[in-house]
Amino acid sequence: SPLLYINSCTCNLIYLCITDANKSPMSTFRNLKTCIIYYKYFLKTQMLIIAVHVSVQSFAEIGPLVKKEVGYIQIHSSSVLLFIFLNSNKLKKALVFLFFFSDLISVITANSVDPDTIFANNEMSLRDIEIYGFDYDYTLAFYSSHLHTLIFNIARDILVTNHRYPEGLRKYEYIPSFAVRGLHYDVQKALLMKIDAFHYIQLGTVYRGLHPVPDEEVIAMYEGCHVPLEIMSDFYGKSSHGHTMKQFMDIFSLPEMTLLSCVNDFFMRHNIDYEPVHLYKDVKEAIRDVHVKGIMYRAVEADIEKYICYGEQSHAVLKKLSAQGKKMFLITNSPFDFVDRGMNFIVGKDWRDLFDVVIVQADKPSFFNDRRKPFRRVTDKGVLLWDRIHRLEKGQIYKQGNLYEFLRLTGWRGSKVLYFGDHIYSDLADLTLKHGWRTGAIIPELRKEIKIMNTPEYVHMMTWLQSLTGLIEQMQVHRDPTSRAVVEEWIKEREAMKPHTKDIFNAQFGSLFRTYHNPTYFSRRLSRFADIYMASISCLLNYDFQHTFFPRRTPLQHEASYWPDKTQRLNDLNHSFIYLILFSSACHILK
Repeated sequence: SPLLYINSCTCNLIYLCITDANKSPMSTFRNLKTCIIYYKYFLKTQMLIIAVHVSVQSFAEIGPLVKKEVGYIQIHSSSVLLFIFLNSNKLKKALVFLFFFSDLISVITANSVDPDTIFANNEMSLRDIEIYGFDYDYTLAFYSSHLHTLIFNIARDILVTNHRYPEGLRKYEYIPSFAVRGLHYDVQKALLMKIDAFHYIQLGTVYRGLHPVPDEEVIAMYEGCHVPLEIMSDFYGKSSHGHTMKQFMDIFSLPEMTLLSCVNDFFMRHNIDYEPVHLYKDVKEAIRDVHVKGIMYRAVEADIEKYICYGEQSHAVLKKLSAQGKKMFLITNSPFDFVDRGMNFIVGKDWRDLFDVVIVQADKPSFFNDRRKPFRRVTDKGVLLWDRIHRLEKGQIYKQGNLYEFLRLTGWRGSKVLYFGDHIYSDLADLTLKHGWRTGAIIPELRKEIKIMNTPEYVHMMTWLQSLTGLIEQMQVHRDPTSRAVVEEWIKEREAMKPHTKDIFNAQFGSLFRTYHNPTYFSRRLSRFADIYMASISCLLNYDFQHTFFPRRTPLQHEASYWPDKTQRLNDLNHSFIYLILFSSACHILK
């Protein structure tokens, strides 16, 4: 009856629905075959869409039959969507099958990413780990947003008081939602920006002060979007030895980026001529003074409950490791008094009993490379002793030193050691590249980004964006004017969607991990230097000590487009949005 109805009408779009209600794959195939035959010989409409509601088993049986019957088909696979273009040399006459796996609806709607998951870049088993090492700041101790406000305010006042910057700067307040970690700063041009894994600037994320720089101006300044290797930051993200870019990888650098932007903004608003290099160095020195001169440490110690959070979770992890007989050590750049006050709050006065070795003011990353600095013992009152260190004893506190001496005194070498830290360069890079330790990155921002990724808004947006990309990829080969017009419309819509994929994470710079489709430069370094990564150390509580972390095996670009694990792709969809994609596709083709 639908076919008779089609034959009696003059219309541009036909939508049919075939359901294998009796769970009969062959019955479904016969219905499909009827549609195909009718389309080939009789259909005069511009587009026919057939939505096929089938089980996974049914699809496995009828899929090859459909392909054999049609002869030549193009398939774009996006999650559960299979767009099949028949006679695809004429875009205005298209047969589109939408296979909807009815028995996986619950997977589509229920499966989301758990923010407490530990993610693997490299296969690693906890049964092989005998020794656990930790950084302190943002690894064992997590800080509230009040700390960044404190750092910003103190550094701002240092600029005014010590460096004679204008009093008007005191009107600027810290903006928690402005910057994200991993950004690059062009010291000579005073530009803050996000760069992807291939050294390309993400247009729309270049800021001078607190305002975006037009894309045309960015392209003119850099003669395109690519940043040459010789002006990128050095191995540790620093601006040195001719490198004009500085990469901010530390969570503590968020106030620094915001302060740089605020001062730039003030100078531009008041039309004040200034040297960007001097500004960068002055802000860097002001931020350093907040740490080195102990201003931040004293403020946190005075009101520790205001600044430290999630202490009970770190305590639970340490207790669990201790109960399993694991050896533990602490290597931090922070001073002993600050660490002691924080660990007393997190664990209790007996916190040192949990650690076999405690090293403070280690001066990472120099600690991992400079063989010249010996260890020095520190008393509970902070007095430095002068005796030579022949072994690292439990319950004692040591200052400075170097990793080579650490390895000699402890014998803790190779892949039986797992070290956690939040700084990709200072904490993890040398350990994995030079010493073969296993490394775990703590990325607090991960929890927020995953929660955003689990929202229906993000799921809908990314699914449609992927569908558009696939349609463009498949149909760009058609050169007739009608086809080109349709593809151009798709390209325009895809470009218009890109800013939304950025803004949903951060209005200025987007996601920490992606620049539109490409990974960020931060992501590239994270995948290289961290075996595993997680939002917080508390994620370890969800796993036993026999657990093996496996990286997801995803297809390389040259590998088969069909990948066995279809269920993972379903995570991006929900039930209602399938129909939105279906009809949006039809509308675009009709245009």
